[in-house]
Amino acid sequence: MNLKQLSLPELEAVLSPLGASPTVVRKVFAAVFAHGARSVDEVASAPQVPRRVGDYLKAHAELPSLQVVERRKADDGFVKYLFDSPLGGRVEAVRIPIFDEKYVICVSSQVGCALACDFCMTGKLGFKRNLQTWEILDQVLQVRAEADRPVRGVVFMGMGEPLLNYKETLRAADVLRNPSGFSIAGDAITFSTAGHVPAIRRYTREGHPYRLAFSVTSAIPEKRAQVLPIEKTHPLPELIEAIREYSTVRRERAMIAYVAISGFNLGREDAEALKAAFEGIPIKVDLIDVTDPTGKYLPPTPEELSAFRDHLQILKSPVARRYSGGKEIGAACGTLAATQYGGTVVPGPAREPSLSGT
Repeated sequence: MNLKQLSLPELEAVLSPLGASPTVVRKVFAAVFAHGARSVDEVASAPQVPRRVGDYLKAHAELPSLQVVERRKADDGFVKYLFDSPLGGRVEAVRIPIFDEKYVICVSSQVGCALACDFCMTGKLGFKRNLQTWEILDQVLQVRAEADRPVRGVVFMGMGEPLLNYKETLRAADVLRNPSGFSIAGDAITFSTAGHVPAIRRYTREGHPYRLAFSVTSAIPEKRAQVLPIEKTHPLPELIEAIREYSTVRRERAMIAYVAISGFNLGREDAEALKAAFEGIPIKVDLIDVTDPTGKYLPPTPEELSAFRDHLQILKSPVARRYSGGKEIGAACGTLAATQYGGTVVPGPAREPSLSGT
């Protein structure tokens, strides 16, 4: 029984037949996630956990972990963790500093990715497999354990398309939000999607409290198809209607991620296409400079970006430029590919041995 894989209701279903009260179940759950227990013995000996429950956990439970291959720190403070999973494959998570107050963690949801966005290094790896809930949560557990500031947000913007691993990513988010888990606010958890329309519609129907960020990059279908092949499966008009429904149901602006590419999608016609596509839909636009280590796509010049922001005034919507940090260590948006280069290798903290190797 993998304790990191169980939601609170699932854990209760296991422990309540042993006579564990809801309070005891929450104590066990909190020992795993809120307190980051490193062994089953630590969980079993948590305050208020009866001996019979502790003995059952010692006999039947496990707490597997990802192995940290290395940590690399960029000059701007971004830290990339490279993990090796016992289930196979390597994934990365990024610790993002928010001023000097807190961290947001960017997590992976898949080993590789099937969507093959042309400017994304993860897409060039191809799809290997979905991560399990515990593998997603363990990224946060391990980064948080070494953090010198509180972790206040998680973004599913690392390796993979999270909505193609729907069940596991949503269950992970529910544990992240749970007050006895990581206690992260729902609106501080964001899923980035390249436009998997059936999952977007399902998400909207189910009424989850987390945010979606929609990667559009061009509102001209031919251009979008060039860099985001998912356009051929779920064309832009279909995606726009799903975004309209999402925005209407949630009564909020939809977050439109727009990867800015020099000489490609920054003209007046691109702004006019955005205006036409999102007519009547409240949106906010996040501009993100492309980071393509192959050199095929280049980030905009300051003049290009300034001119495009002027063009975007016709939207009458908020426009922000999102900083994509950690470029020199392969931690920026679109560069995660389980690589090891650049920056400074950060040694892991010295830790006391756990109570048990279980």
